[in-house]
Amino acid sequence: MGIKTYRHEIFTRDIEKNIREGLWQPGYKLPSVRALKEKYGASISTIQRGYEDLLMRGLVESLPRSGYFVSRQPAVAKAEKISRQPVVRDAVFQQGLTHTTAQPGNRHTLSAFNVAAPGDLMIPQKLLLRTLQQVVRAEGAGLLRYYPASGSPVLKQQIIQRAAGYGARFREEELLITDGALQSLYIALSTVCVPGDIVAVESPCVFSVLEVLAVLRLRVVEIPVTRDGFDVDVLRKVAVRTKVRAIVLTPHFHNPTGSSMPLPQQQALVALAQQYDIPVIENDIYGDLHFSGARPSPLKSLDDSGLVMTYSSYAKTLAPGIRLGWLSAGRYLSRAEQIRFALGSSVSPVFQETVTQLLRTNSYDRHLRSFRTQLAKNAWLTLHLVSSSFPEGTSMIRPAGGYNCWIQLPLRTDMGAFYQACERIGVRFTPGNVFSFSGSFSHCFRLVFADTYTTARKRALKKAGAALL
Repeated sequence: MGIKTYRHEIFTRDIEKNIREGLWQPGYKLPSVRALKEKYGASISTIQRGYEDLLMRGLVESLPRSGYFVSRQPAVAKAEKISRQPVVRDAVFQQGLTHTTAQPGNRHTLSAFNVAAPGDLMIPQKLLLRTLQQVVRAEGAGLLRYYPASGSPVLKQQIIQRAAGYGARFREEELLITDGALQSLYIALSTVCVPGDIVAVESPCVFSVLEVLAVLRLRVVEIPVTRDGFDVDVLRKVAVRTKVRAIVLTPHFHNPTGSSMPLPQQQALVALAQQYDIPVIENDIYGDLHFSGARPSPLKSLDDSGLVMTYSSYAKTLAPGIRLGWLSAGRYLSRAEQIRFALGSSVSPVFQETVTQLLRTNSYDRHLRSFRTQLAKNAWLTLHLVSSSFPEGTSMIRPAGGYNCWIQLPLRTDMGAFYQACERIGVRFTPGNVFSFSGSFSHCFRLVFADTYTTARKRALKKAGAALL
């Protein structure tokens, strides 16, 4: 004779399973009697009997006029664990993510120098929130609709007009508004490459770019970055013997080194690309963050063939949460438009209208002036602290913009011991081996100075240097 099954077990089994597997934690509010009645097609009395059974077994507790909740009693904490499939993650990717992004729980750590984003006190919070409110009031329900797949024409006109001021000539029909710089890079690479193609990239190269290359299954040839930026002579030797399908680089205020290419080097690169018909994908995300003089022109301004694709975003200059960028696709627009559409029909209208308003009113440029001044001060202070606190033989590239400082420690340094000491002190840098597939740059690290230098941050940096002495 089989075991009798009660009607209320139809739903109590599901509730018990979720509790015992830990999906519903102590204190979680359970579905109402009415909701369960509609879901399982059972009577109210059946649902109530089921909850009474769960109450008797200590899995559920009832609060008058509030409903049923997962029990907070210790008996529930000791519930058996049901075997589930393990979640598998890529260890190398996770390590790179840890070294380059803010981690839960230490978002406001005073001594975090590893995240390439402006700190909270350097974000124009009042300006952004005020502009967001203005946009919502002005546009209303229009912000809830789709925008053109390639982006707002008004926003593109603002980008074009501003770019003309620093020598860049973009056309509205070749501009695509994207969900940020990384999506722009993904679109550009997908437009001109297929899996297995060879791409020339900077070495060292920012972790996020390397991950996009890996996801697209592209092969990489690493071109050294010196104090004068991307080494065109090495690229020329590679192009003679290898079919390079694309070149990816950051000509101005390179991440992580902070170096920039002199104009003759830029001209030589564009000429080489035209000679071998190699598309150039240019990251201009830091171009607005020059410390002195005029804003540098992108490589696009030197190219009349359409080979150069330029991309940028506002995440580094305004706030990391402003997910809005753009790509000037040149002669590759047709394919780039298709890929952009396949990744999502349009970028957030709220962000598009907010940035449009900032560009239209010159609020963006006013913010940039104060932001650049603060970054320049931070860069000088960083160089001073490192040169006075770290051991003899430590070398740095003095950045002329952006917010990265590339530091190389003496070869005798025990880097494992150094990073362990940094963890004890509470300092986080980005290890150099994150910036290359080859694992090079083991004695280098990136230091980001895009946050306010408090007394605690200065002290932490000095302690990190003292740990090497």
